[in-house]
Amino acid sequence: MAEPRIDHKVRVILADDHAVVRAGIRQFLERSGRIQVLAEANNGREACQLVDQQTPDVAILDVQMPELSGIEVTRWIRTNHPSVGVLVLTAYDDEPYVQAVLRAGANGYVLKTAGPDEIVRAVLDVAEGRDVLDATMARRLITRTEQPAPLIEPLTERELEILTLAGKGLTNKAIGVALHISDRTVQNHLAHIFQKLQAASRTEAVMRGVSLGLLPASLAGAESGS
Repeated sequence: MAEPRIDHKVRVILADDHAVVRAGIRQFLERSGRIQVLAEANNGREACQLVDQQTPDVAILDVQMPELSGIEVTRWIRTNHPSVGVLVLTAYDDEPYVQAVLRAGANGYVLKTAGPDEIVRAVLDVAEGRDVLDATMARRLITRTEQPAPLIEPLTERELEILTLAGKGLTNKAIGVALHISDRTVQNHLAHIFQKLQAASRTEAVMRGVSLGLLPASLAGAESGS
């Protein structure tokens, strides 16, 4: 069960230290008719300032930037503006970067090699509270996970239901509707799930759930396309 699409333009700030890259990304984002680029930053510190000033729906960040990295900016946003979605758009597909970004609390990680339509969709999904991760990258991370640490405590039946729905791409509100519980209850369950799975984000929790055999492998990366 999916929520209705948002009915207003998604407000974003775009941070990348290459002006030509920013111009190209801005062009196809705004051409979609569903996204408004409020401002651009050419370094991480400026990105933080713009988020502070504009409070966008989504901050689009590169990983490697002067002043502060995309990982550091993500941590800052999570602490100071937790309602702002974070989409990392980068050329780096190295697993340590992906894991560091997810642990910092990013909602999405998309490569610049993705098509314009895919990137636009990723921005819209993050704005709606969905997690986005390239499916191939997600499966690769799970495949290479060696000897996952045992659970601190087993997941309850309800927690497993919620984790499964999160893996299918449902937002907290949609999960609540599907299970006839409140958004707050869903949030509380997710907090317990994160603690038990030692995960910092929904995407990381789903990947760990798959690696531990709690969820089917078909859910690896499924949250990016729901």
